[in-house]
Amino acid sequence: MPALQTQFQVISLEQYEALPEDVRAEVFDGQLYYMASPSQEHQTISIELLTILNTYLKNKKRPCRVFHAPFDVKLFDEPLTIVQPDLMIVCDKSKLDGKRCNGAPDFIIEIISPGNPSDDYIRKLYYYKNAGVREYWIVDPRTRKVIVYYLEQPDFQMEAYTFQDKVKVNIYEDLWIDFQALDL
Repeated sequence: MPALQTQFQVISLEQYEALPEDVRAEVFDGQLYYMASPSQEHQTISIELLTILNTYLKNKKRPCRVFHAPFDVKLFDEPLTIVQPDLMIVCDKSKLDGKRCNGAPDFIIEIISPGNPSDDYIRKLYYYKNAGVREYWIVDPRTRKVIVYYLEQPDFQMEAYTFQDKVKVNIYEDLWIDFQALDL
């Protein structure tokens, strides 16, 4: 989701938690960035992918949980970094405290919003890699591409796909998402 406005003062966790519930924002290195609401297309893609991920986890009786935005992920305490990925899978339930995920999810999908794609392509890739996210997908409705980053290796790998492809979720041995079959 795009950053629309920036506040140039360092924000604490307490200040972040005191924001009104209808305010969508993320924090990078203590700086607050407001986010726009997602578009209809963004929501459609999110729901389609959420359904596939949730169904897979339930059918396979995996211990992992899938979450969707807005759900906070506190990547770092100092400097404070809190994101709201569009979709995520968390396998270590000790990271969940009832309010947020504390630490890196195993798998994250961000769906590009037209306002500021560099947030997902550059900024979040940097933070997700450094926090220990295992796999990061960028789904871009404008270009109809899916960029997949396998972040577990020191020299992470990147693969590019289109909305005509089946894409393997690498953290599982038997999960593929067929983008052509999605109702987009």
